[in-house]
Amino acid sequence: MSRRVVITGMGVCSPIGNDLDTFAGALQNGVSGIRFQPLLSDLNFGCQIAGKPIVNDELLNKYFTSLELRDLKATGLVYGVIAGCEAWKDAGLKVDEKDEPDWDSGIIFGAGILGVDKFRDAIYKVDEQQVRRLGSTTVIQTMASGISAYLGGKLGCGNQVTTNSSACTTGTEGLMMACDRIQANKAERILVGSASDSGPYVWGGFDAMRILPRKYNTDPEKASRPMSASASGFVPGSGAGALVLESLESALSRGARIYAEILGGFVNSGGHRNGGSMTAPNSKAVQRCISKTVSNAAIMPEEIDAINGHLTATSKDPVEIHNWSVALGLKGSEFPYVNAFKGHMGHCLAAGGALESVGTILQFRDRQIYGNINCEDLHPDIGAVVDPEKVPSKSVDYPPKIIAKASFGFGDVNACVIFSQYNP
Repeated sequence: MSRRVVITGMGVCSPIGNDLDTFAGALQNGVSGIRFQPLLSDLNFGCQIAGKPIVNDELLNKYFTSLELRDLKATGLVYGVIAGCEAWKDAGLKVDEKDEPDWDSGIIFGAGILGVDKFRDAIYKVDEQQVRRLGSTTVIQTMASGISAYLGGKLGCGNQVTTNSSACTTGTEGLMMACDRIQANKAERILVGSASDSGPYVWGGFDAMRILPRKYNTDPEKASRPMSASASGFVPGSGAGALVLESLESALSRGARIYAEILGGFVNSGGHRNGGSMTAPNSKAVQRCISKTVSNAAIMPEEIDAINGHLTATSKDPVEIHNWSVALGLKGSEFPYVNAFKGHMGHCLAAGGALESVGTILQFRDRQIYGNINCEDLHPDIGAVVDPEKVPSKSVDYPPKIIAKASFGFGDVNACVIFSQYNP
């Protein structure tokens, strides 16, 4: 039998808070972190709102030295280091100051694009023949593996330290990569996370595609409407989430608190076939990903208490719910509770999988299913599949035992994972 894998620490840097209690409170109470962004208005964006973490100097000084902060412009790197360090601390793990690294601890921290603001500055300096003014941190801030490398040094990890990048699927895919490595006895614990930069250079392409809502610039908290009949596009978001995955043996040996256990998961692609494309999912592949996940977790579909979906507040939301129903063979009142945290934070792109997984797992701690924001007008195609009471607008006092989490990303890529309440 493969080893059991549990979650012993979590951390966030998000539009709705930079610590677990604030983050959970926002999800519990329907608090939105989507705000008007003056810079987007100045640049004449159609969508001038976004979910962006609030990071001040006091917070930065907790994680970076004055030298590290010099010309630090890679927002995703900042978010990832904050979330990663908090998860490590939350797990009760110490930073080993010895010369010898911790050979049993690794990092898999993904990103879609990193340090785009710093990269922009570098391009201008090169074009203006000012190469010597690029600075010594340009490479670190713009390389895809910058966050994992930064955290590897701060935490002294000597196992695999790497990154992954699979668009919106990144964070959930990373969980499965780490889980596989621990189960194979190649590591005892791995810090897993994903991050996304903030700003117009990340969000501009989506605005150009006209898939962002444009009529909520003066009412940003109402803009992100997953599963709603009036959904008009996803709101861009940013931030980072991080989780410490650990073998059960290691967690028990050090008396660690256990948030949840990973029962199984699956990752696949639709191959841009059967309706799948760079921007649309192949429904057959999505259904296969879900059903394989359930099978790998060795559970029955009806044991799933809740689903935290990808559900981006676009026309694809009813399609996703249909795919869940087909894959699980459940509908109506038999369908699990379903929620989406993009109403609170927006679509945090590569960061979404990790941030939403943290929120999903916190439901075990709080013995609740968190409610949805802006879904009072449930899409009729969703209501035809799911009992509307299973799409709560307020948090429900219902202690979950098993929750499914999925992410579906650009490129027709899919990842799904089953979390469970830890049972000795």
